[in-house]
Amino acid sequence: MDEGAESAAGVAARPREVLRQPAFGYLWTASSIRALGGAVSGVALNVLVVSVLHATPVQISILSALGVLPYLFLGLIVGALMDRWRRQRTLVVTSIGRAIALAAIPVLMFTGTLHFWSVAIVALVLGVLILFADSATQPLVPRIVPRESLVMANARLGQSQTVADTAGPALGGALLNVLGAPLLFVFDAIFTAASAVLQARIRVDEPKPGPREPGRHVGHDIVEGMRYTYRHPTLRPLALSVHTWFLGNSIVMTMFAVFVLRQLKLQPWGYGLALAFGGVGGFLGALIAPRVGARLGAGRAIFLGRALVVAPWLALAVVPVSAASRGVALLALVAAAQFVYCLAMGIEDANDTGYRQSVAPDAIQGRMNSTIRTVNRTVFFFGALLAGLVATFLGYRLTMGIGAAIFVVAALIVAFSPLLRARHDEAPPPAE
Repeated sequence: MDEGAESAAGVAARPREVLRQPAFGYLWTASSIRALGGAVSGVALNVLVVSVLHATPVQISILSALGVLPYLFLGLIVGALMDRWRRQRTLVVTSIGRAIALAAIPVLMFTGTLHFWSVAIVALVLGVLILFADSATQPLVPRIVPRESLVMANARLGQSQTVADTAGPALGGALLNVLGAPLLFVFDAIFTAASAVLQARIRVDEPKPGPREPGRHVGHDIVEGMRYTYRHPTLRPLALSVHTWFLGNSIVMTMFAVFVLRQLKLQPWGYGLALAFGGVGGFLGALIAPRVGARLGAGRAIFLGRALVVAPWLALAVVPVSAASRGVALLALVAAAQFVYCLAMGIEDANDTGYRQSVAPDAIQGRMNSTIRTVNRTVFFFGALLAGLVATFLGYRLTMGIGAAIFVVAALIVAFSPLLRARHDEAPPPAE
């Protein structure tokens, strides 16, 4: 092959920018505006619950739990349904439902019927709808994006989510002062309705599933999904690694704010600045994730993200800073920790999700993803409870060190498994 042919082959092999593909462009735009609207209205919801309804700490914890409960009790069932239902249609219906639920909050405010339990009901409804939407999105992406572009597609979705998470709260705080909470919920409802219109324009071929065998019910589908996930030679270590990662993450993130604000006495503005550095790191990580995955392979890119995340939490555990160090050194340490933490997540998340989507057949995508996601949420739920006990008896620094050690285990699971050698451009190994 001459140089010209080699060059042409290299160009042909390079994945095309996914945002130029109309179906993904509609999905990405819908996800982006919905994420920004959610981040903006999230500020209004926090202010509403704390300052208007004067919720007690127990009530606030109830609201937080309602965001996780749908995954714990419905995650596996919804995943099985996503292998039976039209995923694009599910996205449209859930977006319409979310728009109605969001619009209900200002209606309740204006009619004087807003109280904690009415907000709790809305939060639960939104949690269930978000579960359906998330469960439909991951298996839909491989239907509208070529296999070689999956990492880039997930990176683009991750970038827009990072921008929304970083800029949304600041924008929400500014708009809250100018417009008030009711209009922020109205705007979010409008954004969500607009996302439903965009999702309806997605053109995708979704074959109708075959008839269900006599005597087969959703429980059989769930078991089949779990068996496929945990018997697969590369999905099994990937799932076990990410479950372990979620345990470590639940511990460090539950204690992070109270550690740096209460024990290290970092000023609130410094805490906010550190989180902004995290947003920059997450965006950069998602930006370079496709190139890292192409150069190193899926397994080594995932390992890099898992290993890199150890450093920031180990640094917070062992670097000798204290309240007396408040100032540039303390701010630099916390900001750098957030930057590296989110950089690592940006790198591994796109490669992790892209590899999952390329390995599993379409008929089991919903169940495979829901199996991993549901166990992740369950681990996080109990890990967050464990974090409080560990910090109470062992202190914040040792808690951060334990989290870092768990991240090491998550990386080692990848390192000593067939997943390490997996590549995005290779045919996936069959399930055992």
